[in-house]
Amino acid sequence: MSTAAVASPTGTDAAEKSAFAWCRDYARQHDENFTVVSWFLPNRLRRHFFSVYAFCRWTDDLGDEAKGDRLALLDAWERELRACFDGRREHPLWLALGRTVEHFAIPMEPFLRLIEANRMDQRITRFETYAGLLHYCDHSATPVGRMVLHVLGYGDEERGRLSDATCVGLQLANFWQDVSVDLGKGRVYLPLEDLHRFGYSQEELRRGVVNDAFRSLMRFEVQRARALFDEGRGLEALLDRQARIDVRLFRLGGEAVLDAIERAGYDVISARPRVGKARKAWLALSNGVRMKLGV
Repeated sequence: MSTAAVASPTGTDAAEKSAFAWCRDYARQHDENFTVVSWFLPNRLRRHFFSVYAFCRWTDDLGDEAKGDRLALLDAWERELRACFDGRREHPLWLALGRTVEHFAIPMEPFLRLIEANRMDQRITRFETYAGLLHYCDHSATPVGRMVLHVLGYGDEERGRLSDATCVGLQLANFWQDVSVDLGKGRVYLPLEDLHRFGYSQEELRRGVVNDAFRSLMRFEVQRARALFDEGRGLEALLDRQARIDVRLFRLGGEAVLDAIERAGYDVISARPRVGKARKAWLALSNGVRMKLGV
């Protein structure tokens, strides 16, 4: 999955325009719980969001789906990232991302952390403690929020901390939604200390047992994620109006996933709880109204 084999456009302006268009098209190929780049964002920022997303998506694909030696592929990917920051860019993704990181002075560190998260995926399939899971999320989730904040024009630690809470909440909501999917990949993100706490075994999880202990476990995990969303909500008041609406939309999307889990009676094994298109549309519409009202 090396990017080196894809030819870049010719001509500086044409190359840059084509590169951002490539990132946009690549992003739209992937199904997500919530719209990656919404129409609430200012036009001037959308292409930069697509370039950041394209990097994140490709990195995750290397860690989850690539054939062959994934650790070697991730090492090669890191070398390409470092080359991008040094100004050596061939593939459209690097051309676009390079322009984005230069324009918004985004440091390399969050990009490196995301690559490291995918290395961790090759070595770790279970988390003994919640603290261990949070350490993983500090590589897989919070770097994305920090990248996004930079594109929005913010680099301070207060907003960064609140963004971290929201991003971890989103990551956990995705983990709890995808318990059955991850089991199929041999991965368990539910902390083993929590299984023990609620009297539910790994063997029961492997067999897909949904009993009172499992429902209590999942209720606890959902409440944990909700507490993170409540903590991160304070970020929205510290952003300008258009950015606030978009960040709020992501939070509400994550909370909608938790709502879906609750509606399923916390049974995330028999079927994957989903947020319907009608619910997504309503969230987007209601936020559009709030933006018009200046809320």
